[in-house]
Amino acid sequence: MTDEALPSTCSARGCGNPATWALLWNNPKIHTPDRRKTWLACDEHKQSLSDFLGARSFLREVEAFPAPKA
Repeated sequence: MTDEALPSTCSARGCGNPATWALLWNNPKIHTPDRRKTWLACDEHKQSLSDFLGARSFLREVEAFPAPKA
């Protein structure tokens, strides 16, 4: 998959803003500890999406999007 094919909009319902954050999470009841799923967030929704995942103990990391290339 090329960078152009990656989704780049916020994952918040009804939001079409460009993503500036990647929220990496997993559900420990169904995912292995090293598995990471990604929600994208704009600046406006970063906190609310982080709070949602954090309240469920799903949030693992938050990083800038797009993530710096290694």
